[in-house]
Amino acid sequence: MASVLASLFPKLGSLGTSDHASVVSINLFVALLCACIIIGHLLEENRWVNESITALIIGLGTGVVILLVSGGKSSHLLVFSEDLFFIYVLPPIIFNAGFQVKKKQFFVNFITIMMFGAIGTLVSCAIISLGAIQTFKKLDIEFLDIGDYLAIGAIFAATDSVCTLQVLHQDETPLLYSLVFGEGVVNDATSVVLFNAIQNFDLTSVNLSIALSFLGNFFYLFLASTLLGAGTGLLSAYIIKKLYFGRHSTDREVALMMLMAYLSYMLAELFYLSGILTVFFCGIVMSHYTWHNVTESSRVTTRHAFATLSFLAETFLFLYVGMDALDIEKWKFVSGRPGLSISVSSILMGLILLGRAAFVFPLSFLSNLMKKSSEEKITFRQQVIIWWAGLMRGAVSMALAYNKFTRGGHTQLQDNAIMITSTITIVLFSTMVFGLMTKPLISLLLPPHKQLSTVSSGANTPKSLTAPLLGSREDSEVDDLNVPDLPHPPSLRMLLTAPSHKVHRYWRKFDDAFMRPMFGGRGFAPPAPGSPTEQGP
Repeated sequence: MASVLASLFPKLGSLGTSDHASVVSINLFVALLCACIIIGHLLEENRWVNESITALIIGLGTGVVILLVSGGKSSHLLVFSEDLFFIYVLPPIIFNAGFQVKKKQFFVNFITIMMFGAIGTLVSCAIISLGAIQTFKKLDIEFLDIGDYLAIGAIFAATDSVCTLQVLHQDETPLLYSLVFGEGVVNDATSVVLFNAIQNFDLTSVNLSIALSFLGNFFYLFLASTLLGAGTGLLSAYIIKKLYFGRHSTDREVALMMLMAYLSYMLAELFYLSGILTVFFCGIVMSHYTWHNVTESSRVTTRHAFATLSFLAETFLFLYVGMDALDIEKWKFVSGRPGLSISVSSILMGLILLGRAAFVFPLSFLSNLMKKSSEEKITFRQQVIIWWAGLMRGAVSMALAYNKFTRGGHTQLQDNAIMITSTITIVLFSTMVFGLMTKPLISLLLPPHKQLSTVSSGANTPKSLTAPLLGSREDSEVDDLNVPDLPHPPSLRMLLTAPSHKVHRYWRKFDDAFMRPMFGGRGFAPPAPGSPTEQGP
């Protein structure tokens, strides 16, 4: 039998020991991914344990088994690399978020989302950094400088609301879902941009000039990344509209969309911009223009392909985080000072709670001042859920911590190991505790009858304020077609109370007059058999 296998697969016999070990590790990891999907399907009706927590628990269990088999030498199959995370795993997650977003709902709530995602992240980063500076000194932690403290603030300001989004229902809590989803994406981008800006500056001696340069660099990264993403998306729409690949092969259309999306991310990395922001806005632009320029079969293929890649990437991340939490290499360095690691984790967790509360409630108050209708305002109970939803920390925090305190995924210094183990502890604790308690909290603060009444009461308000943020592409475009233009605000006060509506009205006119004739979009019908059949206004 062995000779038959050797003749069929001669290459296997030439594999070295390290190559064979890699093949075994990859096989086991793929099998674990399959197990996560199957178990997640079986627990579909259980709203307590979602797929993210399931993958995390399976990762922890696998880590225990590997520890026992290896005699306490290792707990994971693959070595974590922030390059692997940022270059291969994160792009499909963020792009799909932008591609599937209901654009009208995102931009109607744009001001509130940006307040939470951008301003809130800066506030949270400042509180965590200042709190760490004051408290860590009392623990005799002397190995961190001002740049490290600011980096810690950016690391733990990055939220992970995947677990919450799996519990929140678009139909039952549409406003909450839109705010949590939008804030999560903008927050991740802001955290990474802020982290990179901190890394690029020597903050050992801070003065006014350095502070202004830092802020200027931050806003430059934010704006340039957004424009690069939008520009790449428009380029893909123009190429597909002019050449219309679908007349020969829909495979070329799908391949070009995927490659152009990934190209936008890599261009951002090439020019030291924020790949997260770039690929997110590239996804938004592609869904608005490029997606309508391809054949019907390409539309179905791209929608499911992007969603599938995003789902696999998220499962991969939680599975690996679970295994890496038991990495014996890191815990050996802190075994002599376990109390210090626990103290650091507890302090940082408390600062995360405080930092999030410091902006959610004040910014919600400011957001409510800009809204006239009581149905549009964020109630106190909803504010509590928004505060709770952003307490979880996940893959972005892990990747930034590894980037700052490790080299190639390994830690050789006790001080750095303390920060890594503290990050792992916070990610596990926040995901397991806050993730499991999210459903009971929502049921307590927003009982089902109140959720339904909220949806029904919103029937008399503009649909854009109550419709879910995510949905099928057809539903998203139907909203754009059926919702009439809002009337001109007769005064400056009216403009200030509904700025998003006013901006959207002018954008619709500009889009219909200039953008769609050049880049295609809804209503574009390529002059070839098999072209899209949808016709716009």
